[in-house]
Amino acid sequence: MTECISVFDMLKIGVGPSSSHTLGPWRGAERFLNELRSEGIFDSVNRVKVDLYGSLSLTGKGHATDFAVMLGLSGADPEYVPVESISGIIDNISVNHKLQLGGTKEISFSITEDIIFNRNFLPFHANGFTFTAYYEGREFISTFYSIGGGFVVKEERIIAKEKEEIRKVFPYPIDKADQLLKYCNTLGKSISGVVYENEKSIRTEEEIHTELMRVWNTMLECMYTGCHTEGILPGGLNVRRRAYDMHCNLIGTLPYNSPQEWLQVIRKTEVKFRQILKWVSCFALSVNEVNAALGRVVTAPTNGSAGVIPAVLMYYMVIENHQADENHIKQFLMVAGEIGSIFKKGATISAAMGGCQAEIGVSSAMAAAALCEVMGGSPEQCLIAAEIAMEHHLGMTCDPIGGLVQVPCIERNTMGAIKAINAAELALETDPKHAKVPLDKVVDTMWKTAQDMNNKYKETSEGGLAVTVNNADC
Repeated sequence: MTECISVFDMLKIGVGPSSSHTLGPWRGAERFLNELRSEGIFDSVNRVKVDLYGSLSLTGKGHATDFAVMLGLSGADPEYVPVESISGIIDNISVNHKLQLGGTKEISFSITEDIIFNRNFLPFHANGFTFTAYYEGREFISTFYSIGGGFVVKEERIIAKEKEEIRKVFPYPIDKADQLLKYCNTLGKSISGVVYENEKSIRTEEEIHTELMRVWNTMLECMYTGCHTEGILPGGLNVRRRAYDMHCNLIGTLPYNSPQEWLQVIRKTEVKFRQILKWVSCFALSVNEVNAALGRVVTAPTNGSAGVIPAVLMYYMVIENHQADENHIKQFLMVAGEIGSIFKKGATISAAMGGCQAEIGVSSAMAAAALCEVMGGSPEQCLIAAEIAMEHHLGMTCDPIGGLVQVPCIERNTMGAIKAINAAELALETDPKHAKVPLDKVVDTMWKTAQDMNNKYKETSEGGLAVTVNNADC
């Protein structure tokens, strides 16, 4: 049966550095608070303990998982909490050993004793975490799994009832790429046109417009922030931000005062051929440097791969089409979201389950298909673009040095963006009759590759660059 995933499920606004290790546990903590309230025990709770398992434990420090669960338990919303206030909230808990549960009830909380990093894995998923609330001499225990992209589940089909309700709403349910293509051909619509019809079944047209533009403006502000912030990224690797210097060299002294003015200035700037890849790299770097510094980003489909889609969309607006407007932006985001959902349903978007192919590979496929459509590609060509992009990311491992989403993660976003552009261009020159590899076959291959991959290459920092390069080398 078809799981109906909205574009806004695939493109979530949140705080870095990781959708699975930060946003997921954060949302899990929010759900745990709701459980305490629904059970009628919230007011009686005097202590909360958090157990992190598997990948959440092995790379949780570098991914700020401990910060995320504390922020979630404190009632902060990742979409709206002022990012500049995060360090103050954490420092207050650390110094005073007190936590404002749900933002309303003070309880004792020790970061070292109440957040436990367990190296063992729970059976269902590599990213498991358990909350234990103590009240009136009793315990309330709840286990969640962060399955990638900020999605959180209780167990494999615990939310089947919710999904059943959603399934009855979407008029054009899609599991696979060939189903999407059939709808496009039957309805005579583009991919974004089919997605729009599905979205209209659960939201008004005004809500769709407003939320898509909020997603885009968050992406734009993120790129702006990254291009205008210099210094060293937190975490101990002493990685120097590069987007700032690259941006200064590219834009020179042109004046502007906001992200929107900045975009217009860039669009009016004559970009030389040899600068195109530098601009794309700059946009991608800027997003993931913000992400690494616990800034606000859009999961696309994850935080670790958040730079690919905004970089490719900026490429389209700055290089390919200076007349691109809000309709093009919405079209791009809807296509990207749908392609991402196909990968999530048929494989995974969790690096802890599938390596970096599940993050950068999927984001590159999403961006390639979206770019192909706004550049005039047919639905068949868009799926070819997604297939090409993923085909050349198959087998990519996730091996973050020090458990941080910095090396090699930030640079990989630039590679994913450039591959997406190349894939779209190749697809536009391809006659679908001569295409050899269907997208669904690549999705299936990616999942089989993920299952064959050794666990040490799945976001554990126990293999690859994470062990061959010492922190001191950085």
